[in-house]
Amino acid sequence: MFYKLIKKKCDEWMTSSDCTIRELIQYIYAQNKMRDAQIEAIKIYLFLKIACGNRPLWKLFSEGCFNSLDFNTMELTVEARSILTTNKAAAALLEYALLKDKNGNQLAPELEKVIKSQSGRINYEDTFKKIFYGVNYTDYLFSLPMGAGKTYLMAAFIYLDLYFALNEPDNPAFAHNFMVLAPSGLKSSIIPSLRNIQEFDPTWIIPEPTASNLKRMIKFEVLDEQKSAPKSNLVRNPNAQKINNYQPLEDLMGLVAITNAEKVILDRVGENENETLFSQEETVRIRIANELRDIIGCIPHLAVFIDEVHHAADGEIKLRQVVEEWTEKHSFCGVLGFSGTPYLEKAESVTLADSFVIKNTDLSNVVYYYPLIKGVGNFLKVPEVKYADNDMETIVKNGVKEFLDNYLHTVYANDACAKLAIYCGKIETLEELIYPLVTRMASDYGLNPTEAILKYHGGNKVYPQPEGAETEFASLDTDFSKIRIVLLVQIGKEGWDCKSLTGVILPQKGVCPTNMVLQTSCRCLRQVIKNTDETALIWLNKFNADTLNKQLKQQQNISLQEFNKGKHQKTIQIERFSRMDRLKVPPIDFYQLKVSYQTLITEEHPNTSQKLADESIFTGADVTLIHKQDLAGKNLGHYLAETEMGEYISFRQWLYQIVKESFRTLVLENLKEHEVILKKIFERITLKDEMGNTRYDNRYDHDSIRSLIRRAFVPKRDFSVKEEIVPCEASLLQIERLVSPVFVQDDKPFFPSQEDVKTIVDWDANAQNKVLSPEELALIEKMKKMGYPMPEPTDPYPERGQTYHYLPYRFDSGLEREFFKDSVLPILKSYQSQLEIYFNGDDTLTDFKIDCYKQTGREWRYIGKYVPDFLLLKRNEDGSIHRIIIIETKGEGFAAKFADRRQFMETEFIHKNNDCFGYERFRFLYLEDTLTKEEREKKTIKAIKDFFNI
Repeated sequence: MFYKLIKKKCDEWMTSSDCTIRELIQYIYAQNKMRDAQIEAIKIYLFLKIACGNRPLWKLFSEGCFNSLDFNTMELTVEARSILTTNKAAAALLEYALLKDKNGNQLAPELEKVIKSQSGRINYEDTFKKIFYGVNYTDYLFSLPMGAGKTYLMAAFIYLDLYFALNEPDNPAFAHNFMVLAPSGLKSSIIPSLRNIQEFDPTWIIPEPTASNLKRMIKFEVLDEQKSAPKSNLVRNPNAQKINNYQPLEDLMGLVAITNAEKVILDRVGENENETLFSQEETVRIRIANELRDIIGCIPHLAVFIDEVHHAADGEIKLRQVVEEWTEKHSFCGVLGFSGTPYLEKAESVTLADSFVIKNTDLSNVVYYYPLIKGVGNFLKVPEVKYADNDMETIVKNGVKEFLDNYLHTVYANDACAKLAIYCGKIETLEELIYPLVTRMASDYGLNPTEAILKYHGGNKVYPQPEGAETEFASLDTDFSKIRIVLLVQIGKEGWDCKSLTGVILPQKGVCPTNMVLQTSCRCLRQVIKNTDETALIWLNKFNADTLNKQLKQQQNISLQEFNKGKHQKTIQIERFSRMDRLKVPPIDFYQLKVSYQTLITEEHPNTSQKLADESIFTGADVTLIHKQDLAGKNLGHYLAETEMGEYISFRQWLYQIVKESFRTLVLENLKEHEVILKKIFERITLKDEMGNTRYDNRYDHDSIRSLIRRAFVPKRDFSVKEEIVPCEASLLQIERLVSPVFVQDDKPFFPSQEDVKTIVDWDANAQNKVLSPEELALIEKMKKMGYPMPEPTDPYPERGQTYHYLPYRFDSGLEREFFKDSVLPILKSYQSQLEIYFNGDDTLTDFKIDCYKQTGREWRYIGKYVPDFLLLKRNEDGSIHRIIIIETKGEGFAAKFADRRQFMETEFIHKNNDCFGYERFRFLYLEDTLTKEEREKKTIKAIKDFFNI
């Protein structure tokens, strides 16, 4: 449930001025290729990367990154209030306890009581460390159901990381290289699907030409070779050699290595500690196994992706052990897990205040969760689930009959025919009972059993694996496959991607593992064609039905009845139209403030040797003074705290750190030219411990010393500030970005409605008669013939001549929509054709964006772009714009963050533009939701009268 707190803060960030990805997300929406589940996951991913610094979850929660509680209105003891208002980790844990489930019930009321009553006895930071598995690296889990496109989401994350890493190569949040792990035991089903990453089209999420450049950068390696050559244990690990071919690894970027988890993580981890106990051959195997792990640890800026991460639970401790080692060795970006079932078989426990135990059956590091039921009818087929108490043969008969009755002639738009999978527990059952039964039924429906039925199993002594079955199975989703019924034994329970599979029958206990009934039942739910109504059929025996219901309750918090009836809201199609030519909206002429900084070098040479030899370079660390007093408060004296040795450091590591912190202004060769004096500095600021290892001497301020060393290599600089007032011209609509149609889950932000949009477009085309029925048109024609005068049809949307430069508008907030619909449109009618108003708040469509600055002393600091909500304007007789009121509507919660931009607009922008134009061309009107609707309308009308003189 922690993901709910993350999503809440992410949503706030997406609407704030601090968000830097809004235009990128709008591009992804406009491409209309990614599912809603994938786009929401991308928002969370980039929020955690950019706004949260890609840090471990326990740190983020301990630092209160997702806190939003107001303790002023909460009943608390003095102690609890003091702790909750000063300890961000305590506030975060309480906010988690106060969360509500889908039924509106509080998540953890007992935890709330413990925090409020025993707040001083809880170590909150330690609690969060335990909850999030005590790892010191980033470990995020994305939970999406089958069919949501987890593999394509992985590909999207890879391309997004590379995109940002190219812009900020030294930013540790973004990965340069990637390791994709399939869980042990699933390599036959998972690794082939992971290869689909290669097929992902990056233009779905990143514009050209950047997308193509990134695709050319990526290098794929599938690490599936055996550990040693035949008849030899003494060769190098061939998978390690594949990585080694990319030397020098320090400059490596764009590697995507795909392998099975056991090849890298689980194989002989920890065994080298007792290497003397093994034979020579086994010792060699251990060293070969370690070789691949070691070289992977040397890959810079590495991110590890784990598909179906719930299967990695058995090797979880080993996985964390290895990743911790990688984190210590090199720049490591973290672990991302992907799973549709992020649940634990046994509850994990964390103890608070010595006695209270938090129990959790979910994987706690889930940062994004998309429930299965939400995908039904969205990107999944809508299932009809049936079960019976009958014997296996009767269930198969009923299931096959219903499938053939309903789907015999179903052929999807990709020309693949609908298929039914019947899972059998044993090969003998398939061959001796199910196959003869299905053969007879298929023949009765006019099917050729040899063409329509596929038997697929691994074979045994009596019944070998059917010839060609593997090829037929791999081709099921093609237009040339004639298979309609697939009989399976121990195959296709998980990782089977067959979109044309439309039905599943689980006729008896044991046809699939009990803990996989949900996954197996849902194999038939993948949607074939996006945004189409598709259905599926699931037939079960009573045992499997009860198991499915139990797993739905545990894992999805829904019942079988909800699953059977549940249908997510359909994707809504929104048609969009430009009316720029109709309204002849001219570009906005205005002036921008541009501030540039010119660097001035104040000395010809850096005099590096002289600066390094200066004693002032040895900056001392701040000292801690400890005071002693008695119980009466009398001062008994004071003394300096003893200084402990710092962390381990070598001379070479120290040099690398200086270079790394220089942000590419220094290279190692620069330091080597002065290695002798740098060595003397290093020896003075370090100490040797009992083992002879070098450690920092904490009496020195090492950050300051490294900074002074870097400064010694560059001449002194100053800068001059240059202010310019630059004339600009901006269109209110970048027509090429107005994609139509777009598909959305919720059409409430769009105004006017699609029905009204079509009517307005009809009137634009002088097709008023289209709004009249044939009967009305016939009556009008009859009355004309009789000589009756007929009035012209009344325009139902007279405001269309004063607004709607494109249709429909998409409002980000209810305040924007209310202001436009209920306040502005009625005001426009009062002024008829004198005034026009246009919504400008969609930053992906408008070009009118204002660069804002904040002045501190004589310096200007750039604070970002401002995209005004509305432009209320009056034109000259020649159609050019005479005056403009820039209107901003703002919720109280966002007012503080907007304060600097508001000040810039009300002072610098308005004054400078009006001075340049020589008359009062612009005015700024700020309307906050703390005002009533009537008060906002009065301010608007007053501004109109004062500014436009009408």
